[in-house]
This record gives sequence, C-alpha cells and structure tokens, in this order.
Amino acid sequence: MTEQAVTEPDQSALLRPHAEQAFAEELSALDRTDDRPRPPSWRLSPWAVVTYLLGGTLNDGTVITPKYVGPRRLVEVAVATLATDRALLLLGVPGTAKTWVSEHLSAAISGSSTLLVQGTAGTAEESIRYGWNYARLLAEGPTAGALVPSPVLTAMETGTIARVEELTRIPADVQDALITILSEKTLPIPELATEVQAVKGFNVIATANDRDRGVNELSSALRRRFNTVVLPLPASEEEEVGIVTRRVEQLGHSLELPPVPAAAEEIRRVVRVFRELRSGATEDGRTKLKSPSGTLSTAEAISVITSGAALAAHFGDGTLRAADVAAGILGSVLKDPVADAVVWNEYLEAVVREREGWADFYRACREVSG
Repeated sequence: MTEQAVTEPDQSALLRPHAEQAFAEELSALDRTDDRPRPPSWRLSPWAVVTYLLGGTLNDGTVITPKYVGPRRLVEVAVATLATDRALLLLGVPGTAKTWVSEHLSAAISGSSTLLVQGTAGTAEESIRYGWNYARLLAEGPTAGALVPSPVLTAMETGTIARVEELTRIPADVQDALITILSEKTLPIPELATEVQAVKGFNVIATANDRDRGVNELSSALRRRFNTVVLPLPASEEEEVGIVTRRVEQLGHSLELPPVPAAAEEIRRVVRVFRELRSGATEDGRTKLKSPSGTLSTAEAISVITSGAALAAHFGDGTLRAADVAAGILGSVLKDPVADAVVWNEYLEAVVREREGWADFYRACREVSG
C-alpha cells in the first residue's frame, strides 16, 4: 500500500479555526513587541495576554481586536491567577463567553488551546488522568508505551494550559481526580511505580455554570483549588449590540455568507427582546414581564442574527428583515413549549404590539407563532 503524505489543511478552508490559528498575526505582533516579564513557559507577558483579550493598539501600529468585551479587572484577575499556582474557574450563566475566554487565554499563554477535556455526564476519570492502549497493555503489560496521556497529563509534562469545559457536568467522583493534580502538581501512576510532576507553566482553566440541568456541585476541597472569576452578562444594551454585531460579522466572513447590509435595526431589536425577557421588565422599567425558562444569552442572539442573515442572503432580497429573525427568536424563547409560549404571547401583546415602529416585527412573530 502506498503511503500518503499528511498535509496541513488550508486554514481558509477550516470552518472554525482554533484561536491560535485565526489570530496568529496578532499573537505574533504581540510577541515581537512584548518586552515585559513573562512567567515560565508563557508565550506572552500577562500584560500582553490582557491586551490580546481586550484589544488595543501596539507601539508599531498593529491593531489588536477585542476578543472579549467586559470589565478589564476581571480579565486581569483571571490572567494573574494563571501566573500563580492556582487554577482558574470561569463561572457564569450559559452564553457569557466562558469557553471563548478560556480558549483565547490558552492560545495567548501557551500558543495552543487544544488540550481540552469536554465535561459530560459520561466523562471518565481516564479523561483527566490517563488511560491505556489495551492492545499494547495485553501484549506488553503496563509500560510507558501503552499509557495514553490525558490532555491534563500532557499539559503537566509540557508546562502548558489544560482546559476543562463544563466541569460541573462531570460526575463528582471524577471531578475529584483533579484535587491531587491541582494541590500537589503531581499525578501518580502506580501501575508504572512512577509519577508525573508538572513543569512550570502548567495550569488548568475550567468553565462551569449552575443554571443547566445535570449539574454536579463541586466539592469544597476541589473548589478551594480554584480561583473563581464570574463572567457577567453585558452591562448595557449598547455593549451587547456591539458584541453581537462584531461576532456576526466574523461568523459571516468565516461561513462565507453573502454580505447582508442594514442589519443594525434587527440586531438591536433581538438584543432588546432578549434583555427585556431576561430581566423581567421592559427597558424603561414600566412594565413587568415574565421570564422564559431559557437563558436568552448573547450567544443565542448571535445565532439568531446569523441564521437570519443566511435566510436574507439565500431566500430574501439580501436585506435582514424582521421576518428573517422571527423564527430564530421563537426557537430561542420557547424551550418549554407550554409555559414559555404563554410568556412569549404575553410579551408580544403587551410590549411588541404597542411599541412604535415594531409593527413589522409583531406581524412576523405572530406569523411564525401560529
């Protein structure tokens, strides 16, 4: 059989490049101009990591685009935590960019964001510690060659960042496999009568929320090993509109969607609907509202607008209209088809129907609501 050479895929053909691929030029520019002290094994200084996350202009004129919009102090605390021996827990309701921030922190600090453990109810202890190649284990017995390192073990050996997504979805007894790793910075391998000691630069970024079903509480012993940073929802409508606008543009470019002009009005409408239903009151505070069971996050607003842009580009006249986003909003709001339908219908009649300039939006939502 003829061997075929393995080639790296063209990054422009990737549906969703890793952060270190998508923003390689910015990371390179920061590396060139960064003259501040760097912790052991870090690719950039803490100051440069924060600049990469929040954006800025470098001395050579390079513009660093913001990856996260939020309080600067929170990002500084997160980065400072990773420069110590404490692990970082990013906590927040769904859609507050926990995974996004985790990925970009890893990319800026370690140059790679791929050492990832995805937490689920079925995550086994081997995903955090190590497993075995059972064919080699049967043939050779327990040897170093038969051992399959976890992403966490690899990060310990290379002095890099490991990411654990949705930590609270992992069963409690599996979560606790992290305790020795985070406290002793050591992972015993009794089958080989040895251990792995973490190289300087190793740390863990975990994400978690306590709003979804299937959540497993962290033990007090494990929680003490983390410094927790709570990522809030966008503070103002303008801030959230800016986030949605920027991400929709990035996604549209990545997905090679035809340009859809004049989307600002519909973006603002979607954001206002989500914010009002989330908070349980209209923007002016005059009308109290019931909130649906879903979180109605910024991430969902981005999805609604992106889907609407695809509809407008491929099945409309190229302009994003109320009819293009109505079905997406309905899908985001109606997580519980009975209770949430009542909340949505009351909101349409009490708020949307009476709001000046929103008649087209009301008709579109009524049409998809049936």
